[in-house]
Amino acid sequence: MPLVKNGQITADEFVAVADDVELPAEGAILISAARLLADPERLVARNSPLGVIWPNNRDVAELKPWLDRLALIALVFPTYKDGRAHSQARRLREVYGYRGELRATGQVLRDQFTFLVRNGFDALDVKKETDAHAFGEATHRYTEFYQPTGDGHRSALQLRRQRHLTSAT
Repeated sequence: MPLVKNGQITADEFVAVADDVELPAEGAILISAARLLADPERLVARNSPLGVIWPNNRDVAELKPWLDRLALIALVFPTYKDGRAHSQARRLREVYGYRGELRATGQVLRDQFTFLVRNGFDALDVKKETDAHAFGEATHRYTEFYQPTGDGHRSALQLRRQRHLTSAT
């Protein structure tokens, strides 16, 4: 499956490692939440990038002690109708200040691509290459938004106020 990161199709540096498989000595790995929680200190002490696949039915607050040592958190959309990973992403970015890669995995519709970006995702594991191109386009489609979020974009109201203050001086 293609990986889209920051609007570009890219190679995935992370290797998914099953729970019953020995961890490689080095290299970026992506492990399950169960494996991380079974022995977190040993895993985060590795001298290579570590990522975790976090299910949408678990509280992201459980990750708080290790956020500064996780290079990637992959949030799961089990069906296109289940948007809990959107809330998880916003909490990770806005409440806990997570600055690593947030990757969306699973069933995501094209209609949701802009919401992924707005909610803090910077990567998407897509099923089809055409979706990869569509996600890249969605990251640049809009320049102003009404809803404030923690993605660094100012809301339309904030931009209007700024323009008003600039023109008044």
